[in-house]
Order: sequence, then structure tokens, then C-alpha cells
Amino acid sequence: METILIVDDEKNYLVILSAVLEEEGFETLTANSGRKALEILKNSDVDLVLTDMKMPSMDGIELLENIKTKDSDLPVIMMTAYGTVEKAVEAMQKGAYNYILKPFENEKLIIYVNKAIAMYRVVKENRYLRKAIESQYSFGNIIGKSKAMQDVFQTIRKVAPTTATVLIEGESGTGKELVAKAIHFNSERYEKPFVAVNCSALAENLLESELFGHERGAFTGAVAMKKGRFELADGGTLFLDEIGELSQGLQVKLLRVLQEKVFERVGGIKPVSVNIRIIAATNKKLKEEVDSQRFRKDLYFRLNVVRIVLPPLRQHPEDIRLLVSHFIKKYGSEHRLDIPVTSVDRDVERLFYDYRWSGNVRELENVIERAIIMCSGETIRTDDLPKDFKENVSAAFCLEGIPASAKLHETLAMVEVEMIERAMIMTNNVQSHAAKLLGIGKSGLSQKIKKYKIGHSGEQETF
Repeated sequence: METILIVDDEKNYLVILSAVLEEEGFETLTANSGRKALEILKNSDVDLVLTDMKMPSMDGIELLENIKTKDSDLPVIMMTAYGTVEKAVEAMQKGAYNYILKPFENEKLIIYVNKAIAMYRVVKENRYLRKAIESQYSFGNIIGKSKAMQDVFQTIRKVAPTTATVLIEGESGTGKELVAKAIHFNSERYEKPFVAVNCSALAENLLESELFGHERGAFTGAVAMKKGRFELADGGTLFLDEIGELSQGLQVKLLRVLQEKVFERVGGIKPVSVNIRIIAATNKKLKEEVDSQRFRKDLYFRLNVVRIVLPPLRQHPEDIRLLVSHFIKKYGSEHRLDIPVTSVDRDVERLFYDYRWSGNVRELENVIERAIIMCSGETIRTDDLPKDFKENVSAAFCLEGIPASAKLHETLAMVEVEMIERAMIMTNNVQSHAAKLLGIGKSGLSQKIKKYKIGHSGEQETF
């Protein structure tokens, strides 16, 4: 139910208008002065202000100006007598939604009110959607406290407000598209389209049409003109995923667009101009592709203005606990389980740190979602994990991976360092907890940390 604030120094108007609008299903608030109206607006959610023009102390124009400084979108309808029409026009110029002349017919007032309310409803919906988008794609919500991820966040902060082309490199599942969206939605282009295209998903002839569009009759089946992704992204951001899969021919055409900001649709001759930001991503090391002459050097340097390298999950295991917590909250809410899952037990946590995560964060997310569905209690246990996952964990350490020339004391030292570092990560660097996990005394652990010069030497609060 929408709320309308009625402002008039004549008590009869307040009573009559309240009755009329409440009969139409609106909730009403009343104020007999502009200053009283501003007090109400501070403490109440209002969808429309209906105010008289001529009032003592603060007139309708001054009230309007005050309202617009606080919420420029809140609609204000001015009520005015014939002698103040010029003032009403001034109010319209200062942002009033409309004005109505006293005395007026109730039906006419209701029409004005319904139109203003409908307009503001759309404004509020857009605000909600924008807030949801900003929350979803804010780089602060890309999970990670490790130095590697903090470096990524810092780069996003710096590059997002600019128009620079960005190249994102990283293994599959590291979150390249999420980073691209974070850059877009934290830039001045956030209200414009974010358009993504997977360069490896389509054959070359289809990809060209997908990127640049085509004219009617350009090829068999082209029964009408179609805009490509470049045109659809005009004013916004075009995300080219798996850019390393582009053919040499399309690399040349993409280079021209980046240089000249124009292209032709397939089968067309008319240049099409666009204003877009390019963000490209690849799971390949594009410099190696250039050195192997599989990717154009000139295009590489056009794309590689700002380069972001996303680390594989195995290189920042200290983020696993945060990611697990995040995915438990996400999928526990999404699947609406009778018994909400809140944690994983220590054995599961140990398996997560032992695993190599070839599918990176995406694989961890899938494992957590599946475990939540299979879990019958509040805590995820090893029985809830996929069978192939557990088999791969048990095969993670094998003698074949150790060189035949390796000395026993060197190998044992390597294993000790690996286990100590893992235990410190699992216990959030609390030595007493790590020692208990390893089955040794705290002093013994402290000596080994000093012996191997392991970076974690002080106790911290647990996560």
C-alpha cells in the first residue's frame, strides 16, 4: 500500500483529501505546514507528496526544493488557485510532477495521483535492482582474504573507474566473468549493458555474425537484419570470454574495431560506430600463444592494457574456509532445507585442504552444493561428499611424484612443511590448535616453524 503525504494549512482540505485517497486504497499522512511535512518525511516512507502552493512560513515552492534535495525522484503534486498558476509553472520547472487547480474534481486528482504513484513505483524497482546488482557484483563480495586476492581487488578498484581495456587470465573456474562484472558494475557504465560472448562456443562463421551482426540476405537463413553483440553492448561493456580461441581472421577484425571503433555487419558495407569497453578473458597464457604465433601480437598488446591474473585455488588455500562458509550460506538459503546446514566437520575441512581443486572455486562450489543437498544434519560430513571427490583426494599424494634421486631427510622435511602450513591455515594460524591437529606439542610445533622458517609464527584469532 502506497503512502501519500497531504500538506495544506486548511484543515478541511486535509480531512477531505484523506478520505478520498484512503477510499482509493492509499494510506495517508497529513501536515498543516511545510516544516511539519519535512519532519514526517524524515521518519516515514512516502510515495507521493500532495501539497498546497500557498502556505504561511514555508510555501509549496520552498517545500518542493527541500524535498528534491533529499529525494529528487519523489513525486510532488502542487495544488494551486487560479491566481498562482505562474507559481505552479515555476514549480514544474523545479521538479514538481504536476499541478492541479483548486477547486478540482476528485476523479481528476485520482488520475494524477495514480500516474505519479506508478512512475515512482518503477523508480523504486529500479533502485532495488541496481542495489541488488551492486551487491552481487561488488568486488568486495568476491571472496578472498589472501594476499593474491587482495591484489586482484586493488587492481579492480583502480581500473573500474577508467575506460581501459582489461585482459583477465586464469584457469577455468577461477571467476573471470565475476571479475569482469565487478569491473563493469563499479564503473560509470554500470547502467548500460554488460554483454558476454564465449568465443569458443561457436564456429567461426557463426561467431562473426554473433559479434558483428548481419544484414538481411547475408547468408542462407538470414531473413532479417540482426544486431551483433558489439551493437548490443553500445555504451556498456563487451566481455569476450576465451579470447584465445579466436581464429586469425576474427583477430584481424577485432583489432580493427579496437583501433577504429567501427565495423560492418556481415554482408553489409555501412560502417557501424560503437562506444564500448572491452574486457577479455582466457584460460591460456596469451603471451605464450603470441610467442607460438597462434595469437596476433598487435591484438595482444591492444587487449593487455591492464592485466589481471586470477590465481588457482591451490595457490591461495587460506581462502577455502571463507569460500566454504559463503557457499553454505548461499545454497542453504537457496534450497530451503528443513534442517539448515551451518558448517563442515574437521575431517571434511582436512580433505578440502588436501585436494588439488583442478576446477578451482567453481568445483568447490559444486561440491558444497551437492553436499548440502545430501546432508541430513547441520554439519557436512565425509559421507555427504561425492565419491569421485573422495577418491581423488586419497590419490593426491603418491610416491610417483617424488624424484627417484630425492633424499629421505629432504622428502620428510618437505612433507613436514606441507603439513604444518596446511594445519596453520586450517586453524587460522593458531599454533595451539595446529599442534593439536598435528598430534604434537605446541613447543615442538614452534621449534619446527623456526627450523623451516615457516611464515606463520604468531597466534591470531580464530575465524
